[in-house]
Amino acid sequence: MDFLETLASRNVEFAKTGFNADLKMLPSRRTMIIGCVDPRVDPMDVLKLEPGETAVIRNVGGRVNPALLETMAILGTVSRAAGEAVGAGWNLVVLQHTDCGINGCYRHAPKLLSKYMGVSDDKLDDLAITDPYKAVAIDVAALNANPNLPGGFAVTGLVYDVKTGLLETVVPPTVLRHELTQGRST
Repeated sequence: MDFLETLASRNVEFAKTGFNADLKMLPSRRTMIIGCVDPRVDPMDVLKLEPGETAVIRNVGGRVNPALLETMAILGTVSRAAGEAVGAGWNLVVLQHTDCGINGCYRHAPKLLSKYMGVSDDKLDDLAITDPYKAVAIDVAALNANPNLPGGFAVTGLVYDVKTGLLETVVPPTVLRHELTQGRST
């Protein structure tokens, strides 16, 4: 059986034993997690999440970049259409990790990485690509500084250690601007 057949078989099993038609479009824990695509750091696994608890956005490095901000803007529109604006009372978690593959891109394709991060080549070093502890703090600060995100999110920065399986809180939960601003994109 090739892997696609395995996936199809697993889906049939899921439909029989794990499917829940009552899940809502919006996460029950009012939480969005930004994480890396690395399969060692799947938030469903490392945080023992249940289906429907959080919305998970994954990209290379779990980094805040222009594409992530566009995704969050679209999610804001989707949430309003579903009847609840994302913002006050919600959690936004930035989850990065040790031994990230983004380091290889930094070494071997810095121009590509600069474009991905939305910065000029000479500003790439400012993003602490090879240090997840500094990088997660930089990304939380970028979210806090973004006027297009609604106030009220509790923003947290975490780093997962791929050698121990443990998380470290680098940026404790802080409320992103207390005021809610009308007409913002998320």
